[in-house]
Amino acid sequence: MIGSHYVNMLQKKSVIRELSEFAAARGKEIGYENVFDFSLGNPSVPVPAAVTETMIRLLQEKDPVELHGYSPSLGIMHVREAVAASLQERFGVAYSAADIFMTAGAAGAIAHAVRAVTVPGDEVITFAPCFSEYFPYINGAGAVLKVVPPDTDSFQIHFEAFEEMISEKTAAVLINTPNNPSGVVYSTETIQKLAEILCRKQEVYGHAIYLISDEPYREIVFAGVDAPFVSAYYDNAIVCYSFSKSLSFPGERIGYVAVNPACVDAAGIVQMCGQISRETGHNCPASLIQLTIAEHLDTTADLSVYETNKNLLYGELTKLGFACVEPGGTFYIFPKALEMDAAAFCEKGRKYDLIMVPGDGFGCPGYFRMAYCMDTEKVARSLKVLRRFVEAEYPRRR
Repeated sequence: MIGSHYVNMLQKKSVIRELSEFAAARGKEIGYENVFDFSLGNPSVPVPAAVTETMIRLLQEKDPVELHGYSPSLGIMHVREAVAASLQERFGVAYSAADIFMTAGAAGAIAHAVRAVTVPGDEVITFAPCFSEYFPYINGAGAVLKVVPPDTDSFQIHFEAFEEMISEKTAAVLINTPNNPSGVVYSTETIQKLAEILCRKQEVYGHAIYLISDEPYREIVFAGVDAPFVSAYYDNAIVCYSFSKSLSFPGERIGYVAVNPACVDAAGIVQMCGQISRETGHNCPASLIQLTIAEHLDTTADLSVYETNKNLLYGELTKLGFACVEPGGTFYIFPKALEMDAAAFCEKGRKYDLIMVPGDGFGCPGYFRMAYCMDTEKVARSLKVLRRFVEAEYPRRR
């Protein structure tokens, strides 16, 4: 008998992926340059040339048996040492190799972190708007995901609702900053307040509450924006990182778990991740990719295009009457739709070859996400189409 759980999941496929596939098919009809595909967060800038050169050099110079062999279960030791040293130098947290576990991107990191600090039936709390794939990540581990409703004025944390939701069953809190889909960066004030609440609740309930920080957009922060490093403010923090966005490297699936060395059971969590891999079939990222990123931990692609694109879109959207919190980072913007039903709004946009994602799957009905990781020239061309769409479909708004 086939797995009924996964049959049921077929009825809840990723809306983002389905819209991306629609945009690709539409592009074959009219030319993809004429489809304004704001669906998928696929980086639009090239990987740095130095990264490609490192891969070529490794392929040419390294012994093939060593280069293409299995890596240790927790990752190549000198890669883990390099990651720890980089984090310690940048953020002042005393990581060592023992605190680092190499993963297949941030998704793999979250999957391992959640399994390490929960048992089936435990609750994990996150904050809307949140990445829609958190549901399979958390539920697949046997835990229950609870979503705190959004503070739509700022998309910082809605603390009153959070304190009502946290309970003895809360094993972990999952945050994403800079945030997908809103583009908002949690401020130092927000992180400090969150840490204070968690410390207090740990005392009340008599057990650790882990803070899992999903950070694939850590390096995409715009000028003047306050972007604290979460582990510097809370001991029981586990960072989940990916190089997909910082290096424009998503297809290579490389990231890590970084367990704060001050964390409860820190010494065991990374070791446990190796055992979780046995159960899930994770079995480490490719050795070539681990060795490559070890030489480029503090390198980024040219990420400046995303702030340029944000400025263009945010300016036009606000001129058109959209309510919108200005993003502080990432390559997403999350305006309020011009009608209550964001899915209907996005469906109307498809008539103009504007591919946008309704906010329902992010826990925020009535809003929609635009991923502006595309050439600035195309973003600029999309503004005229946005104006035409709004003027034709929502004339009373003008």
